[in-house]
Amino acid sequence: MHSNLIVARMRPESGEDVARLFAAFDTTDMPHRMGTLRRQLFSYRGLYFHLQDFAEENSGEHIEAAKTEPLFQRISADLRPYIESYSPDWRSPSDAMATRFYTWERDA
Repeated sequence: MHSNLIVARMRPESGEDVARLFAAFDTTDMPHRMGTLRRQLFSYRGLYFHLQDFAEENSGEHIEAAKTEPLFQRISADLRPYIESYSPDWRSPSDAMATRFYTWERDA
């Protein structure tokens, strides 16, 4: 499994609204088309963490390709009142992705 982690800022009281938006989005075919296996949302002291798991290593390419899809554009617009960029020089969703610097997995 391959994962991407998006980091942003979120008002702490917005969790239910953000979860509702993703619950609706995840009933569409977009997660399947993007190759998403699992999505987990976390908040901590005004920060938003969006952990998305994929079966394939090229998940970043799938996310970039999805940016032109109306459903993806709609959820991005719907999230704007609740989530803002962590970095002031943010230009694209890939700018918000955390960089993995360590991985450990238990032997099967």
